[in-house]
Amino acid sequence: MSVEVKPGYKLTEVGVIPEDWDVKPLKGRVSIAHGFAFASQYFAGSGGFRLTTPGHFYEEGGFRDIGEKQKFYTGPVPADYVLRPGDLIVAMTEQADGLLGSAAFIPNVTGYLHNQRLGRVQALTTEVSLDYLFWVFNSASYRAKVHETAAGTKVKHTSPEKLLEIPVRLPPEPEQHAIATALSEVDALLGGLDRLIAKKRDLKQAAMQQLLTGQTRLPGFHGEWEVRKLSEHFKIYAGGDVPKHSLSQTQSASYPYPIFANAIQDKGLYGYTNERRSKADSLTITARGYLGHAEYRDEPFFPIVRLLVLEPIGQLDARFTSYAVNDRVEFAIESTGVPQLTAPQVGKYSVTAPPSLPEQTAIAAVLSDIDAELAALEARRDKTRALKQAMMQELLTGRTRLVSRGDAKNAEERE
Repeated sequence: MSVEVKPGYKLTEVGVIPEDWDVKPLKGRVSIAHGFAFASQYFAGSGGFRLTTPGHFYEEGGFRDIGEKQKFYTGPVPADYVLRPGDLIVAMTEQADGLLGSAAFIPNVTGYLHNQRLGRVQALTTEVSLDYLFWVFNSASYRAKVHETAAGTKVKHTSPEKLLEIPVRLPPEPEQHAIATALSEVDALLGGLDRLIAKKRDLKQAAMQQLLTGQTRLPGFHGEWEVRKLSEHFKIYAGGDVPKHSLSQTQSASYPYPIFANAIQDKGLYGYTNERRSKADSLTITARGYLGHAEYRDEPFFPIVRLLVLEPIGQLDARFTSYAVNDRVEFAIESTGVPQLTAPQVGKYSVTAPPSLPEQTAIAAVLSDIDAELAALEARRDKTRALKQAMMQELLTGRTRLVSRGDAKNAEERE
């Protein structure tokens, strides 16, 4: 089967690329050096040198600060095995799925050590930009080649020699810089969103601590908080069997009611049905596996077995109770065998609540608004992450050009 090649492009062993790009192994253009086997007897909880491990890599690439898990080294250190800020390293063992071949730059912190199972990448020629190579290493196509050539059964590992033999698409050096800059800007945007999401989660936790304990009261409300038993304010029952004869994976006028299962991923959404079993303005609690997670349900739904439903019958707001259960209630498992909760067990527990339903509703509204802001930020982050992957595919293959052939040639001549 012939491949159509448009003008300005050529067919190579790695596919169609621009005419002014090359496909070459990295051997002779960069070096990749093994790390040092630091003696475990000198591992410590603090010290002047930090052990760098595969755990410092994100699977999609980039350096991970492992916080309290960081190990330090107090023994003698060969000078050649101290990494400098900005050094490019690559994981040569698969400590976690997808980690093999992941690349990262050492952050602006001194004292990280070049440990075994890590490769230190250095350029031998201006033909290759390490900033560009970082993105190549973290691309899906390069990772696939690394995995394909890796050794080992239970734990995959590679070597500098194998990494240097993999053919790599090489644009002219000015275009390498342009590609790396564009992708780094998207990565910086992602990092900013991650930090904003973390701050918003901290804000939510602080608000819950204040509002769900009565330490802070919303304006206009007063009165002593009360301990209220769940069984006295909710009708509690277990879900039923999946309505297979009326099950759809998409919502429509014929299948309007969501089916919720005993899970927390995507709020436990399983599908849709034309059967309604539970009322809107209820909450559910997971009763097996991940136990005790409460979720507010604002529309009629069908619950599956092992998901407990709490329908209000008293003076507890369902949304407020879902926050209170998740933040303040710790369920004890009474059953033997597979850990699970039952309706009678859940009914024994209590939450502390304001005396009036309006205050409960107001507190729930504040926390719900924070949740909505979090969801919007997470959706934006997911879209940005998808954009980054699409940009990598376009820019690293030359399908989209940031520098024209003429611009690249003029830049090289000026240099």
